[in-house]
Amino acid sequence: MIPDVGRITAEPSRFYDGGAPPPGPGQPDEPPDPETPLHIVLVRHEHGRDEDWQLRRRIAYCDRHCGELVVGGGIGDFHTDLTSVPVLFTWLVPKSGRHLPAALLHDGLVHEKRNQTYRSTKQVTVRRSEADRIMRDAMADGGTRIVRRWLIWAAVTTATMITGSGTGWSWPRRAWHPVAVVGSLLAIAYLGLCASFDLLDIRVPGFLELWWMGEERLWVELTRGLAAAILIPLALSLLWAPHVRAGAIAGIALATLFHVTIAVAVVSAAYWVLELVGRSRLALGAVLLAIPVLSAVVLLLAWL
Repeated sequence: MIPDVGRITAEPSRFYDGGAPPPGPGQPDEPPDPETPLHIVLVRHEHGRDEDWQLRRRIAYCDRHCGELVVGGGIGDFHTDLTSVPVLFTWLVPKSGRHLPAALLHDGLVHEKRNQTYRSTKQVTVRRSEADRIMRDAMADGGTRIVRRWLIWAAVTTATMITGSGTGWSWPRRAWHPVAVVGSLLAIAYLGLCASFDLLDIRVPGFLELWWMGEERLWVELTRGLAAAILIPLALSLLWAPHVRAGAIAGIALATLFHVTIAVAVVSAAYWVLELVGRSRLALGAVLLAIPVLSAVVLLLAWL
């Protein structure tokens, strides 16, 4: 098994130009050139309200364990949505940035379509979990800061554990991982809601009064809540074995950013409601706009 090395020294030169397919029949293929810096060429395509991008030049990356990997086949074959990030989290991880080359590399390594291929000069078959590790190392080589790259790695590893596709895992492992991941994340979200209601001294049916919060001063409850937001995900991450680090990072991120995510969701919902109002759907827009406004008023009154 290829070791999962977490600490590496960044080497930007590991990314380089992957060349391009022949422009026409009978013309030579342009091979990868380690002496030429990476040059990403993307063409945007619209599909109604959606969009995707075509990679027009290949991306080459020399991995520390798998050797040279080249993604992108013929012109027009490679389609990508850039970095696959839910809208609610683009404030934390944007669609593009220093992590983009690694994200495109990862797209090529975990391709779902037959024509989105990668080429390995060592003839290595890259399983999906290994592709996640390669993405993490490649982000370091591309200059992505440490916190962001580990968050992204934890996110893609979470997706890998839920789907299990392209991993080569045994069926018991593929059956257990989704249960462990979804169950632990739902537990963290539920406890986050319980702690929030406890902090505001709101009693809601179906939500527990947490013993570690108690009836203390605000700063004491906040401190205890933060400690629980770290310790509980760490304990639950053991269920993610052997991907304990991913479970710890994903769980702590969810617990500590829980309220920020809710706030962003409320603002996003209000934005889309205003869009509906702007399209003259006044009745529906007014009703939907009243929901977050009334929720905010209720929370404010409960706080006072």
